[in-house]
Amino acid sequence: MKQYRRERVANAIREIVSDGIARRLSDPRIAPLTTISRVEVGPDLLTATVYVTVPTGEADERKTISAMKSARGYLQRMVAKELNLRQCPELRMELDEQQKMVLQTLEQIEANRRERGEDDPQDSETTGERADPDDTTDPNPDHNSNSNSGPNVVDSGSDEVDA
Repeated sequence: MKQYRRERVANAIREIVSDGIARRLSDPRIAPLTTISRVEVGPDLLTATVYVTVPTGEADERKTISAMKSARGYLQRMVAKELNLRQCPELRMELDEQQKMVLQTLEQIEANRRERGEDDPQDSETTGERADPDDTTDPNPDHNSNSNSGPNVVDSGSDEVDA
């Protein structure tokens, strides 16, 4: 089966389930700002794993996933009505651990930047900033401030014109 068909089905399922969470489900266990980060559809289109992201902590993650699993039948009926497939994919709800890993990596990078900034100040040459804000000298002395966008022209100082 072609990959683009699986991607189209996955995108359709993501939109339908997202709409269902936002507008049709009124379960108080579902945390606000719950999003469907991605959907992976099996090669036979019989299974679809829906990855859920909950930004408000582990307790809310557990509650939201249990609510989503209990509403799975309702969400699956919504998907079956919207999709024009012979068999509707079975929905599986999972927490998106990949999002957590990305956030942890970003936090580690930021911590390393702060640590490096405290222990070893950043070199002004690598950042492109001047060390002294009052210093107006050109860091590149070979730079011609009177250059135009045309070809390089060397002025020999004579006013003679070749005919």
